Amino acid sequence: MKLKQDKYRKARGGHSRLLDVSCSKCSQHLFYYQKDGPGILKRTYLDRITNSEKFENLQHLSLGKIPQLICSKCGEHIGAPIIYKKENRLVFRMFEGAVSKKIVNLDSQKNL
Repeated sequence: MKLKQDKYRKARGGHSRLLDVSCSKCSQHLFYYQKDGPGILKRTYLDRITNSEKFENLQHLSLGKIPQLICSKCGEHIGAPIIYKKENRLVFRMFEGAVSKKIVNLDSQKNL
């Protein structure tokens, strides 16, 4: 898998990493996410979510048609879809402590 190279990545200093995002309550894998720049995971941009049948390609829908981010295993409410006004992009605003994440080594993950 290759990371996206676009104006958003460049605006955040060009530092990106791939995160394995999972539910903190039951450890169910949710999706892989390209995190650009430093800091905690407050929101996930929909165009950065990969390898998820349920949550990938939602950026093409209108805000009203995007489902809530809910764990399919335990039903925990993890995030809500909003429009991030600074960049006019669709995101999931993550609830504090709802997810756990792990940095994925791209070299060892050829099947992503």
